[in-house]
Amino acid sequence: EQLDVLSRPPRTIPPGRYRVYLAPAALYDIVQMLAWGGFGLKDHRTKQTTLLKMQEEGVKLHPSVTIRENTRDGVAPNFQEAGFIKPDHVTLIEAGALHDCLVSPRSAKEYGVPTNGASSAEVPEAVEMAAGEIARDDVLQRLGTGVYVNNLWYLNYSDRSACRMTGMTRFATLWVEGGIIQAPLNVMRFDETIYRMFGDQLLGLTADRDFILDPGTYHRRSTDSSHLPGALVEDFNFTL
Repeated sequence: EQLDVLSRPPRTIPPGRYRVYLAPAALYDIVQMLAWGGFGLKDHRTKQTTLLKMQEEGVKLHPSVTIRENTRDGVAPNFQEAGFIKPDHVTLIEAGALHDCLVSPRSAKEYGVPTNGASSAEVPEAVEMAAGEIARDDVLQRLGTGVYVNNLWYLNYSDRSACRMTGMTRFATLWVEGGIIQAPLNVMRFDETIYRMFGDQLLGLTADRDFILDPGTYHRRSTDSSHLPGALVEDFNFTL
């Protein structure tokens, strides 16, 4: 159905805030960006974490947001580069609140805490977000009028301490009216914080999740994976 829509002339919509559906592949890029500096113990102890507001001010995300490192169900090995064994699960965010950090052996030694087998980069290699309650067949009706985002790219932080991200839409971003896909959209730039996307503007997560293998081949073939739902978000900010 979406491939048929892509043959239609693309539309351009003005910058502004729109209700959006972030498909699992789009959410993957956001979660990967969040993993860059979000969950490591060293980043937390040196106040460089992108989740500084959660650490310092007690800010919480939406109660439906639970994020784990799920080594047991991923494809990466259950040990890190120095041979330290990883537990099956490490809960990073539970019901919207910070829970545990990823602790490399070096950080464990430095800060006098037990390691949980994290890599030296202290980033998740088998990240999982808990499912929600929205049936995938109901996504378009719940979206109503708004933007269906299948892919994002060129993500970066526009304000690390505020966990604000910017990036571009990519393949198959679609305009939806009255729950019906109308046309593909030309490329847009977004600028949003995790505290809005996964916080007060999150309308819900899908009950179905996609298992996504990281296609990266930088230095080596990646064994990272993600298990993610889609997300329905209100007032998502497109700036260009």
